[in-house]
Parts: sequence; structure tokens; C-alpha cells
Amino acid sequence: MKRFLLSFFAVLLIAAPAKANTETETYGFDKAHTQILFFVNHLGFSNSSGKFLDFDGAFVIDREDPSKSNVDVTIQTASINMDDEKWDAHLKNADFFNVEEFPTMTFKSTNVELTGEDTAKVTGDLTLLGVTKPVVLNVTHNKSDFHPYSGKMVAGFSVTGVIKRSDFGMDYGLPAVGDDVTLRIEVEGNAVEKGESIEKK
Repeated sequence: MKRFLLSFFAVLLIAAPAKANTETETYGFDKAHTQILFFVNHLGFSNSSGKFLDFDGAFVIDREDPSKSNVDVTIQTASINMDDEKWDAHLKNADFFNVEEFPTMTFKSTNVELTGEDTAKVTGDLTLLGVTKPVVLNVTHNKSDFHPYSGKMVAGFSVTGVIKRSDFGMDYGLPAVGDDVTLRIEVEGNAVEKGESIEKK
């Protein structure tokens, strides 16, 4: 099964409903219903979009103390998809993601700050091209409930954020190609039972 990751992440941090039986819950990504999207200004003409199709990871929700919730995501950089083979190839080479030398990028949360009943700011370390920088993601908890078909507890989040690619040494095409990269991540996670492998998600 493909490893589909970051998630970034960012996905974990508002308490699940009282229907759940444990105070701390681990979730594996429902990869069919999780999308990692990004948008970058292209020469001022458009905000081009792309996505990553291969990632892995999990998030933990601590209902007693949401600030102790966390997320850990790994994205396979070669899974970048711009819906164009030539564009994909360019983004994979040393001008951008340099996927041969840096096959993964990771996001590991370091702090969760609740900002509202269903919102939080998740700070974490993003490692890209061998450079690690703090990133803040805005997270909205959409819903946590038992899935009507599987019967499993599912938690869903919408995540947004902005990073500067030049912070990570990705400066090809600046300033014509935008420095700001807008992130949008839609996440569904399935609760993992004790002893169950997250890889099955």
C-alpha cells in the first residue's frame, strides 16, 4: 500500500466527542479522503495548484489536555503531482524538491494552541531539502463521530497555512514564481485500535 503522507499536518487537536471511550486516541490517515494540496503564484497569471499523493503518519488527540495532542507526517517528495508530466519532472529535479537527494519531507508538531471551540494553531517543525523550520498551521475540527458504514471513530479536519519556500533554500524562479506557498490539507483519520497497524489505513 502506498505511503501517503503531510500532513501537514496539523490534524489533531481538538477534543473528540464523549462517544469515544479513551482520553487519548490515535488516528491513522484515511488516505482516500485525505488530500495535501498547495498553491503558488505563477508569473502573476495564476495560482497554480499541486498535490502530494504519497504520505504516511498518524495523529494523536488528547481529550483531557488537547495541548498534548500531536501529529507526525512524512511525505514522499517524488509523489508530487501537477497534472503535467514535464512540470512534475521539473519540480522533482534539483531546481525544486531534488527528490533523489531528499526523498522525504516531514512535519512533526511541537505545540498545540486552542483558539476557539473548534479551532487551533498547530506549530511544528517542517523539514524540507534538509532544512528544518517552524511552521504554524491553522486547524479546524470539522467532525468526530462513528462512521455510518465502518462503525469506527473518524476525526476530520481542515488545515491551512503559508510557508516561504526560500526559507528552505528553494529559490529557483524567484520572484517571478511566488515565494509564498499556500497549504490546504483536508484530513480524515480512522481511530486505531490497540495492536492494530496504522499501515492498514
